[in-house]
Amino acid sequence: MEGIDAMNYDTPTLVQEQVIPLILAGKDLIVSAQTGTGKTASYLLPILHKITSAGPDDQIKALVIVPTRELAIQIAQNLEGFSYFTSVSSIAVYGGGDGASYSTERQALAGGADIVICTPGRMISHLNMGYAKIDQLQYLILDEADRMLDMGFHGDIVKIISFLPAKRQSLLLSATMPPKIRELARKILHDPEEITLALSKPPAKIVQEAFVVYQKQKIALVKYLLKEHNFPSVLIFCSRKENVKQLARELKQAGFAAEAIHSDLEQNEREQVLLAYRSRKLKILVATDILSRGIDIDNIDLVINYDVPHDGEDYVHRIGRTARAETTGIAYTFISETEQRKFAAIERLLGVPVTKVPLPAHLGETLEYNPSKSAAFPPRKKRPGPRKGPSSRPKGGGGRSERPA
Repeated sequence: MEGIDAMNYDTPTLVQEQVIPLILAGKDLIVSAQTGTGKTASYLLPILHKITSAGPDDQIKALVIVPTRELAIQIAQNLEGFSYFTSVSSIAVYGGGDGASYSTERQALAGGADIVICTPGRMISHLNMGYAKIDQLQYLILDEADRMLDMGFHGDIVKIISFLPAKRQSLLLSATMPPKIRELARKILHDPEEITLALSKPPAKIVQEAFVVYQKQKIALVKYLLKEHNFPSVLIFCSRKENVKQLARELKQAGFAAEAIHSDLEQNEREQVLLAYRSRKLKILVATDILSRGIDIDNIDLVINYDVPHDGEDYVHRIGRTARAETTGIAYTFISETEQRKFAAIERLLGVPVTKVPLPAHLGETLEYNPSKSAAFPPRKKRPGPRKGPSSRPKGGGGRSERPA
């Protein structure tokens, strides 16, 4: 309770109210709730309570599996705060570090750290060596399970579970609940309870607006918005690593305090960039979807979707980085000529259209928003070849075929 007080937790969120009693009762659990609802504390607190009540030993008691090192670090930091006044030990186990970090992880796993937060690949590396004390593991938590499956970790998860005792309490937390998550749940959970909260709806406090643009206009539009509004903290999402690098480079050249974060950076570089952004020493962060989930930053004023997200769930998670902790926020999405159908699908999921804002006149020609007629793919370049005469055209039609919807 001292740790909870020190972390400034006063009132439980809705998901915490429902999840904590079930975990304390020993139930297996499926929790479906969007980012920012307090899922992390909903499982850390009851597991901490159970571990401290049972007394110390030299065995690993809880294993939390997550998709990214950033999420592993964040959960470990939260856990450190909650457990500060207890004797519970914990460690985050993830790739990208040096030999010293691997050695530290090995010592903790061999010594029986109470709670281990890990990414799948790194944990398998340790498990294969045989020194991790998991024979008496009591709690397994899969956090952001849908993201792990999207990233191709299904086989790794199954392999990790093969090392664990069959008798344990298992929890699966996911922002979405597609069939593949249901299938995984059937394999690893025993008679689970299920809690579903606020799925696929962004917080009402987020002002959502979209700009319909040509792809070539996007960088100029970003620069215009940043100059005009001077937001203290901006997070820009790109779907491709190449776009992240290009946009960050262009913004720096234009004099903006911007940095990029993507998978090509070393772990210490990524941590330094995140630290500068959290402390507001860095104003603008350009990132791939690696930051759309699980990164606990409460003071973001503006989120820009430089590229339309792949689906509605990714859209909700991206814009959910703003308007957190009872604040308001703004989310802009740039819709290019090849992204209109994708964005229309997102609007159908949201149940309401997103306001389309006119482009500033100086950016040139305005693109019409018409998803039913927009190209799903950019037009192919014609290959050079002999020009056919009129007689070679098939009869009975215009020689044009429509791409199926």
